[in-house]
Amino acid sequence: MKVQKSFDDDSKGVIYIVPTPIGNLEDITYRALNILKSVSVIAAEDTRNTKKLLNHFDISIPLISYHEHNKLSREDQLLTKVEQGESIALVSDAGMPAISDPGYELVKAAIERDEKVVVLPGANAALCALVGSGLPAGEFYFYGFLPRKKKEKVAELERLKHIQATLLFYESPYRVKDTLAVIGETLGNRNVVAARELTKRFEEYTRGNVDEVIEWMRENEPKGEFCLVVEGNDTRETIELSNWWDNLSIREHIDYYIENKQVSNKEAIKLVAVDRKMPKREVYQIYHVK
Repeated sequence: MKVQKSFDDDSKGVIYIVPTPIGNLEDITYRALNILKSVSVIAAEDTRNTKKLLNHFDISIPLISYHEHNKLSREDQLLTKVEQGESIALVSDAGMPAISDPGYELVKAAIERDEKVVVLPGANAALCALVGSGLPAGEFYFYGFLPRKKKEKVAELERLKHIQATLLFYESPYRVKDTLAVIGETLGNRNVVAARELTKRFEEYTRGNVDEVIEWMRENEPKGEFCLVVEGNDTRETIELSNWWDNLSIREHIDYYIENKQVSNKEAIKLVAVDRKMPKREVYQIYHVK
């Protein structure tokens, strides 16, 4: 067990998780600006984007890249600074780091090494969309980006199909119509809200059922990043959810976990064995048969 008292010892280094504006620069907080001015280095998903933000607020702290492709190699370098008493800030291109952006691994590693992690509140597209959608906000399930391939997208939606909480997804303008079509096929013609360009000049909420929103998008080309807010399942039936993978072969089932959950072959085989109530050795043999 570990207990962190975030503000007990000012002499120790801290990793600050700092949300940045998702479109409107006025949404940054005074506290975020003060932290960004006070740390030794800022770890940024894209240093070019963050440099523009820092220039706007006249901040000249050194930047280091921390993104999906180098996050593991940067981990030790950043944590060594913290162990030596320096404080660092982690930012993503927009919004809260670790929410559909890099950050989780660094936070986890810092906690394992007994380093302090302090998270600042701030902008988040999914919560803005949820509150503005008009759909129930008391209970919600944030998913992020669905898989790109239709078969895998269907598998994930089948897994989420009976959740009664409001569902939140991120999607690009290039795939949003296809994703809505798959949502309609899998979840039914539920109420949905497509929120785009949140906090920016062209912020827009399109509210209706799935069919209506798709029809609207046929006549109005989607632009900007979307958050889809989807009505939860309104039935009260207790339904077994374990068979979302029924249409997948064992090999496809294992590959799904490897590609979408970013686990090792060994861990994926273990998960499939649990799902299918099969001996792990049998799943291993099927997967490795040429």
